[in-house]
Amino acid sequence: MPTGESPGGDMDSGLRSEIDGVVITPLRQIPDDRGAVLHMLRNDAADFRRFGECYFSEVAPGAVKAWKRHTEQTQNLTVPVGRVRLVIYDNRSGSITNGRVQALELGRPDAYVRVQVPPGLWYGFACLSEVPALLANCADMPHRPAESEQMSMDTSLIPYRWDSAGR
Repeated sequence: MPTGESPGGDMDSGLRSEIDGVVITPLRQIPDDRGAVLHMLRNDAADFRRFGECYFSEVAPGAVKAWKRHTEQTQNLTVPVGRVRLVIYDNRSGSITNGRVQALELGRPDAYVRVQVPPGLWYGFACLSEVPALLANCADMPHRPAESEQMSMDTSLIPYRWDSAGR
C-alpha cells in the first residue's frame, strides 16, 4: 500500500495499469448508515507530486468526453458518483507501452480507485451509468490551455472506438 493510504476493508479493486507511468491506487471508503467518507488524495501519498487544482467533471449518461492530452500536467482521477469508462492511449515516442490502449471501468463500490495519468498520454471518458457520473480530478498544476491539446472522439489517430453508449 502506498505511503499515506489508509488501511481499511478490501481496497483491492483488481485493476492494474497496463501503461507505463499510469498508477492505479485503491481508495478507502468509510461507509456507515448516514453515508460514506471517500478518500481521494493525501499529500503524504507515495505518488503525490503537488497540488495545482481540483475540479469535478459531470458526465451525462452515454456522453463521451474525449480525447485530451497534457504536456506538463499530471491528472489524478477518481469517480465518486456513477460509473465511468476511462480510456488511456500511449503514443509517446520511446515509451515501452507505445501503441497500447487501456480501458478501465471506474466507480463505487468495486472500482473506487485513483488513476494517475502522467503528461503525454491521451485520455477520454464516458458515463456508463443511468445517472450522471462525477469524475474528480486533483491535478498537480492549475489548468493552462497552452499545455494541453484535444482531438475529436472519433479521430482515426487513436485506435479506440467509442460506441453510442460511451463504451
